[in-house]
Amino acid sequence: MTIVDIFLHLDTHLTEWATQYGTLIYFLLFAVIFCETGLVVMPFLPGDSLLFVAGLVAALGKMDPFIVAGAMGAAAVLGDSTNYLIGRTLGEKLFSNPNSKIFRRDYLERTHAFYEKHGGKTVTLARFLPIVRTFAPFVAGVGEMPYLRFLAFSVFGTILWVGGLVTLGYYFGNVEFIRKNLSVLIIAIIGVSFIPVIGAALKERFRKQPA
Repeated sequence: MTIVDIFLHLDTHLTEWATQYGTLIYFLLFAVIFCETGLVVMPFLPGDSLLFVAGLVAALGKMDPFIVAGAMGAAAVLGDSTNYLIGRTLGEKLFSNPNSKIFRRDYLERTHAFYEKHGGKTVTLARFLPIVRTFAPFVAGVGEMPYLRFLAFSVFGTILWVGGLVTLGYYFGNVEFIRKNLSVLIIAIIGVSFIPVIGAALKERFRKQPA
């Protein structure tokens, strides 16, 4: 329930932490976004809602909006690169066993082909999809997408994602209706973020022919 409370009342907790920890709050925000984007085992962290609420708290004067956006943007890019390098390093090792039922060689070959064709837009659009944004950099590394190309799209997607949500929180978070219904809005942000993921899963489930 403590975790649920933090998710639903991010504005209250973030305001308290900003008051209590001062400039250390920027390192906390950096750490959360870095872990969500850089560590495959942590796709459950509140990326979208945290960005929006951070903008809202910055509008209250508790944090500098430019430092907030800079810290979280840097965390997202560095997290992506870390995840990419892990995938690039471990990719061949994971698929080295020809008898593996999970890490099959033909899967790796398909991944290579997919990222050669769709890698750029996948990295950019993945920014806006929870869970997917955690795994996309890893898969890009496994697929050996050229790093500079990956980095360019990662930075572009980060500017749109971080800049967009922090700006929305900064300018609209203090609207009275939003303030009074922020918990509902956070749930809505999380729910809307997952719609494409659920839609893709259902489409795959009911597809007659394998991809």
